Amino acid sequence: MPKAVPLMIQGTTSDAGKSVIATAFCRIFAQDGHKTAPFKSQNMALNSYVTLDGKEIGRSQGIQAEAAGVAATADMNPILIKPCRDAEAQIVVRGEPCATLNATAYRNDFYEEGLRIITESYQRLASVYERIVIEGAGSPAEVNLNDRDLVNMRVAQLANAPVILVADIDRGGVFASLVGTLQLLEPQDRERVIGVIINRFRGDPELLQPGLDWFEQYTGKQVLGVVPYLPDLWIDAEDSLVLDRFRGQTEREKELEVAVIRYPRISNFTDADPLRVEPDCRVRFVNRAEELGTPDLILLPGSKNTLEDLQFLRQSGLAGRIEALHRAGTSWIVGICGGYQMLGEAIFDPYGVESPFRAGKGLGLIPMETTLERQKTVVRSRGIAHFAGHRLELDGYEIHMGKSVSTAGRSPFLQMEGRADGYCDEAAKLMGTYFHDLFHNDAFRSLLLNQIRKQKGLPPLADRPSFVSMREQGYDTLAETVRKHVNLDEIERQMKRFQAKGV
Repeated sequence: MPKAVPLMIQGTTSDAGKSVIATAFCRIFAQDGHKTAPFKSQNMALNSYVTLDGKEIGRSQGIQAEAAGVAATADMNPILIKPCRDAEAQIVVRGEPCATLNATAYRNDFYEEGLRIITESYQRLASVYERIVIEGAGSPAEVNLNDRDLVNMRVAQLANAPVILVADIDRGGVFASLVGTLQLLEPQDRERVIGVIINRFRGDPELLQPGLDWFEQYTGKQVLGVVPYLPDLWIDAEDSLVLDRFRGQTEREKELEVAVIRYPRISNFTDADPLRVEPDCRVRFVNRAEELGTPDLILLPGSKNTLEDLQFLRQSGLAGRIEALHRAGTSWIVGICGGYQMLGEAIFDPYGVESPFRAGKGLGLIPMETTLERQKTVVRSRGIAHFAGHRLELDGYEIHMGKSVSTAGRSPFLQMEGRADGYCDEAAKLMGTYFHDLFHNDAFRSLLLNQIRKQKGLPPLADRPSFVSMREQGYDTLAETVRKHVNLDEIERQMKRFQAKGV
């Protein structure tokens, strides 16, 4: 196998911060002159990323590639699992849909094929890149799953990678989770763990030090670093567990209120991230009718299971509240991808590509019907929009299995080469599009928010942040923080030791 130098980041739990720490190492290695690639063999996420050649991978690997300054490829995440419902998921292999399987079939029938796919992808990366930052998933101590492991220690063995174990101290119980994870590992896997990183620390380091000393003495493993909590780090997340951190948070009142509808199968929720950096926007994720209130902007994001999430809107009472706010003209309503489909008159799924439902009535706000097709559209897109008296060039990406057709006079939102996309009625405060990353376009986001301010009798804001610049700055801030708080010299030594001795 080629001699790329790997490093693997695993965690004690999901959302421990593996993706962020892996992103930091991608940036650090790139800053130090190494051609670096991220790698996650198997990813389960509904927040995905489209490569330049139109392949779909986990969003974190796309972001990590950006941090490393390289173009993302499907080999960086060869298997993507996109849950459709409990115990069933769409399997995306090297960027393209392969099958829809239940958990038992995937575990029993796909293992050998999956291992082959993962091995080939890793070898291709290792033949091109000098450093590979490998990210695990969940916990390596899932004893009920480890005999068919495709993402944690089995991959560390494949790559001959040293492993750093990450734990989130903000959750509490950090030493118990670290010690328990280490004790549940097989002896040979425990030897691969070169140390631990404690993540999201907010307290007094002196109060933590006795615990660090105890941990090192008890386990024989080094504490490689304690990374502080970084509250304004605008790097995309892929796991919807991150949304739980927004629930119940208090935030001072701001001039504009944004409600993002959080249905059970929400996907690509990072479309809302740029709104969260705006100084005049308070963004809330809502899954109950009584939480909705009367926001200035309602965002219906993407969905992996549009018909079932549409049913959730009706059962929860959110559909009725959204329709009432539209009739009253009090809220702008924007639907992206699955959210756009829900705003139409009807959705048809004749082939059962998403759910057992074959059809459903939409919210009826946009005169269109959507039919879900077997072929998935995955593409980077660019179009021209005319909005608020301005001509805008917008960049985005599309991931959808639906085709939407107007049933009345069309008011498309975007014009692209050879086709149109979406719907826009400024007077009705209504917009829908298949374009993900819509709000990442700074000029459009500024125009829309200032239109809302004007309608509320507020003066426009002339100096709004550039989200793309903030994200790029976030990579540097993250790398600088990890350099300051993590023992990189020891990590370098261990990486080279593993490769030299074939540990």
